[in-house]
Amino acid sequence: MQIKNFLLLGILCTNVFFSKAQTEQANLSGRLTGSAGEPIVAATIKLQNSKYGAVSDHNGNYVIRNVKSAIYIVQVNAVGFKSQKREIKLVTGENGGINFTLTENVQQMETVSVIGRTKPQEVNRQAFNVTAIDATKLYNTTLDISGALDRVAGVRVRESGGVGSNFNVSLNGFSGRHIRYFIDGIPMDNMGSSFQINNIPINVAERVEVYKGVVPMWLGSDALGGAINIVTGNRHRNYVDASYSYGSFNTHRSVLNAAATSESGFTVQLSAFQNYSDNNYKTNLKTLLQNNMVPEKKAATVKRFHDTYHNETLIANVGVIGKSWADNLLIGMTLGQNYKEMQTAARPESVFGQLHRRGNIVMPSLKYKKTDLIPGLDITLNANYNLGYETTVDTARAKYDWDGIRDPKVTMGERDGGGHIEYRNNNGLATAMLSYKLTEHQSVAVNNVFSTFDRKSNNLLFPENNVLDPAKKMDKNVLGFGYSYAVDSKWSLNVFGKYIMLKSEVGSLKQKKTDHKLGYGTALSYYIKPDLQIKASYELTNRMPEANEIFGNLENEEPNPLLKPEKSDNFNLGVIYGFKVNEVNRFSITANAIYRYSQDFIWSRMFGGTSPRQNNTISDNRDGVRTTGFDTEIRYSYKNWLSAGATVSYQMLRNLQKHDWDADLKQYYPGVSFTYLDQMPNIPYLFGNTDVSASFRNIFKKGNNLTVGYNLIYVESFWLVWPSFGNPTSETKKGIPTQLQHDVNFVYSMKNGRYNISMEARNLADKPVFDNFALQKPGRGFYLNFRYFINKSQQ
Repeated sequence: MQIKNFLLLGILCTNVFFSKAQTEQANLSGRLTGSAGEPIVAATIKLQNSKYGAVSDHNGNYVIRNVKSAIYIVQVNAVGFKSQKREIKLVTGENGGINFTLTENVQQMETVSVIGRTKPQEVNRQAFNVTAIDATKLYNTTLDISGALDRVAGVRVRESGGVGSNFNVSLNGFSGRHIRYFIDGIPMDNMGSSFQINNIPINVAERVEVYKGVVPMWLGSDALGGAINIVTGNRHRNYVDASYSYGSFNTHRSVLNAAATSESGFTVQLSAFQNYSDNNYKTNLKTLLQNNMVPEKKAATVKRFHDTYHNETLIANVGVIGKSWADNLLIGMTLGQNYKEMQTAARPESVFGQLHRRGNIVMPSLKYKKTDLIPGLDITLNANYNLGYETTVDTARAKYDWDGIRDPKVTMGERDGGGHIEYRNNNGLATAMLSYKLTEHQSVAVNNVFSTFDRKSNNLLFPENNVLDPAKKMDKNVLGFGYSYAVDSKWSLNVFGKYIMLKSEVGSLKQKKTDHKLGYGTALSYYIKPDLQIKASYELTNRMPEANEIFGNLENEEPNPLLKPEKSDNFNLGVIYGFKVNEVNRFSITANAIYRYSQDFIWSRMFGGTSPRQNNTISDNRDGVRTTGFDTEIRYSYKNWLSAGATVSYQMLRNLQKHDWDADLKQYYPGVSFTYLDQMPNIPYLFGNTDVSASFRNIFKKGNNLTVGYNLIYVESFWLVWPSFGNPTSETKKGIPTQLQHDVNFVYSMKNGRYNISMEARNLADKPVFDNFALQKPGRGFYLNFRYFINKSQQ
């Protein structure tokens, strides 16, 4: 709390000091449309002879904020349209508005095509190995963030079941806690199970940035293998964007995003969403279980009967935007809750009928941002604190089978021992970012992220045992510093360093442990020609163990207080090339090669204890792991109505630990391990996807558009265990079979996107699909989505 007070005091003092030195400013906004009334996307709007400019969004809207009072010439350029200019006088404290209607001009396409780039395209041009997803193009789907990520080269999202199930993101071979998640650059480590990427709808985001391997300094992360940043943006000042979908397995999803902003800059922003599903899809027992475990009279296919999931989340912010002393100053609150029934453990042989988990999030927050606080200086401050809780309830005196029939038993708990422990993972976070532009091409930056973890548990069944489980605390600080030099469309250089400190405390004796790590890296980009870019990056990165890895999660993960930090040398080499054929055929090719050498690699293995914990997992270190691979994406578009693309990813992780550790004797076994140079188990190594979509304008009525799309996901089979163990031809050697999933969608938009109706069919062939061994995902499903969008500037 002291840190948040300090940050708030710093903001107020800074504002007082600089407010008188600031020149009063104005805002300019408007909308761009074609002669048929369609929105013009990715157009460039620039105030001549100034630094001010913007790019139009997916609805053709643009906003230029904090402009000095003066008379300007507004110039608009867009691909395939004639350029336009208009004069406007901007007055202190007022908001100007100009709408443009552009006429087509095919002859000028070559001239203006390199001017307008969307924000995702700008992000992709960074020197880092990064892919940005334009989330606005997916707003009429029922996808969540994880579903959108599954279409990115080098990324594989693995889920253990249907809506709300456990997930694991694999990014260039690294997965789980090797990957860090952010929302608007703020770490999501402390947001609990109520706010995760597989329950956040895509409509909440403006874009999603995927950094592979090398992570920029400004994210303030100790990620080992990459980062995912969800950018919500500040798209509109006054708007409502609401959607509702219903589909198979009694699945309901609702999303509401809205904002109301006064002329003075006072704003109220709201984002709310909910997910609900019975997840009562059919599963094939012959596929899930060994044949000798399925009685002859038992049905081969059954419905899941205990897998209901729902979550509800509300994010509210109130404050001011567009001020001379603050681009935005927002005080917010995030409230959320979730409920998840669990029918199986990590293996389907265990079946539960009452075991469930629930939790909530109560998180106040503070956000402040100002560009050019003084000429060249940008500042960003954030702070939040999560007061929520999590609990797993296992108190039934019963056991179940896949038929759903309850058999009573004497002992408590469907799992041996049962339990009902409520725990509060109270997490605090404070971030500060300062960047200063030294010259037109040079800038420096400093970033600091401080996080704190404090777990207090309460055994509701046996309160006397609370003294045996004292509070556990952990503080982490990541200090980053960087320098960049860039010449637009020519070359850029980034050099950065990160200093990480971790302090942990556990036990009634307050046993303390402190670790310090220093990392560094660089990223270089060079343009052979404007549309041909090569880039390379390197980072020596360190990752500190997470709280759940050190302390356990009080559910199915054992603690390991002796876990060592891991580090990795990450290399990336990439190329991006875009070209056109006959003006109407456009191609884009992206290819990346990766190399990782990781020491003290943290991985999750089965815990070797005795019942009831023998099926739990525990995090452990491996001496070394080497990763090599590549990912590539090719995209094609014809005019403005046809788009197609494909991705392929290959990644091979090799175990470099020569000798196995004997935990009982506390020494290494003699001789070289059977698994030395083996492929790391339970990690996909070859996968990809293909998509194609066609858009047809003015269907049935002017301003009404139809889009038809198809998507294919492919994952090659891989072993669950070490390849050197067991006979590959034996039926007892367990693996994940080859996955092939077909999805189609239809979107009909009316009145230039105000009203939208879409229908999706997933897993159209209804083939059994798995991301984890024997844990079947939903079969064929159909979903209907309704979306309404209105923006005041459109009226």
